[in-house]
Amino acid sequence: MAQQAGYRQPPKQRMRGVNPNMMDPNQLFDDTSAFQHPQPSGYAVQGIDIGLPMNNFLSEPVANVAMAYGTTIANQGKDMVHKELNRFVSINKLKYFFTVDTRYVAKKLGLLIFPYTHQNWELGYHADTRLTPREDFHANAPDLYIPTMAFITYILLAGVALGIQKRFSPEVLGMCASTALVWIIIEVLALVLALYLISVHTDLTTFDLIAYSGYKYVGIIFTILSGLLFGRDGYYLTLAWTSCAIMFFLVRSLRMKVLSSTGVATSHSSKNRLRMYVTLALAAFQPVVSYWLTIHLIW
Repeated sequence: MAQQAGYRQPPKQRMRGVNPNMMDPNQLFDDTSAFQHPQPSGYAVQGIDIGLPMNNFLSEPVANVAMAYGTTIANQGKDMVHKELNRFVSINKLKYFFTVDTRYVAKKLGLLIFPYTHQNWELGYHADTRLTPREDFHANAPDLYIPTMAFITYILLAGVALGIQKRFSPEVLGMCASTALVWIIIEVLALVLALYLISVHTDLTTFDLIAYSGYKYVGIIFTILSGLLFGRDGYYLTLAWTSCAIMFFLVRSLRMKVLSSTGVATSHSSKNRLRMYVTLALAAFQPVVSYWLTIHLIW
């Protein structure tokens, strides 16, 4: 007993760093949780790699050739589109009419509303090149920014007017937009044909004619606003004022281009009178279109 009481078994020490491959003699089954068996060849753990070299496909020469070929096709298509577009519309010429700034827009709007005190109506030139609207100090150069914004504003204001009168519908608004656009096309085509028939040699382009035809929408906007705010009397007064202003503006602006191509000796010829008639007809046509595009929006 004493011998048993004095006998103490040494404490078991925790073994650290035991090799997992060494098996415990008292263990019935193998412990497979400490390590993973190697995956069979051709099967990857991550992603969707199933033994095929998909991850390296884009870096191979075939993919580079395909990407280069696709880029070439895209560039050729882009060049073809620009080439076909330039056959009908010159992008560089179109950019000229949108080269405006705040000073030009403010001065041009004032000129369209009250043109009677304006003195210099000649277009500015620099080394035989016409100045851009932003460079023209007198704001005589035609632009397409103001006509475009005025046209869009007219469509939006027509929707507001129709909504106030409980007559708004997408079909009616679309009809207003298409009617206004058709009037511009008819007006420009008629003017081009008239200038061709009377043999006017001028540097007026189609974009110039579209700009001069689109300036009336500035007066149309003020006319609609006056009709909505002040009723029938305000509508007719504003229509009369804006019609006279646009007529005066067009006669003074186009006279420098249409009538200046004739010399002094032929100033009283029949051809010069025809040119004057064309200019006056274009100016007189503006109030008719303005009335047609606004009267149905007021009542």
